[in-house]
Amino acid sequence: MQDDFPILQTERFQLRRIDDQDAGQLFEYFSNDEVTRYYDLDSFTHMQQAHELMERWQTRFDNKEGIRWGIARKEDNLLVGSCGYHQWVKEHFKAEIGFEVAPTYWRKGIITEVLKPVLNYGFEHMQLHRIEAFYDPANLASKRSLEKAGFQYEGQLRQCFFEKGQFVDAEICAILSDDFSK
Repeated sequence: MQDDFPILQTERFQLRRIDDQDAGQLFEYFSNDEVTRYYDLDSFTHMQQAHELMERWQTRFDNKEGIRWGIARKEDNLLVGSCGYHQWVKEHFKAEIGFEVAPTYWRKGIITEVLKPVLNYGFEHMQLHRIEAFYDPANLASKRSLEKAGFQYEGQLRQCFFEKGQFVDAEICAILSDDFSK
């Protein structure tokens, strides 16, 4: 992975570093229970939580442990979501991908659009062989976005995460570098 934060482009969006100017947008959508419903975070109640999340993402990038791009509209640089890699296991050439979009932008094909350059970056620059995604079985929108990007369903993991005071199931899917290059 390169030292300078990479900027990726799609037709409608620029994928860029998330910085202090984005704190308000990040807080706005992470304080929405609809957004955090399937997320491993509680809804934000203080702006400081947005800054702490941005710091964690920046530290992960600085330590070459992952990368999280802000999804910004090209016309005005407004942050509408984020997408990136965490749980990067270099010795196994794999990482987990995650994403979210503000509710105003749901069902507009944003994740489908941004996954292509993000996956390409993972396979080409991070040298990944396998990219995994976990999602709540009830989160059909995430499931559909991943399927459109070429991820293959691998199964359900019963009560594998402890979130918001309870054990929850997760479904796992993955895409391999060979799948993506086809």
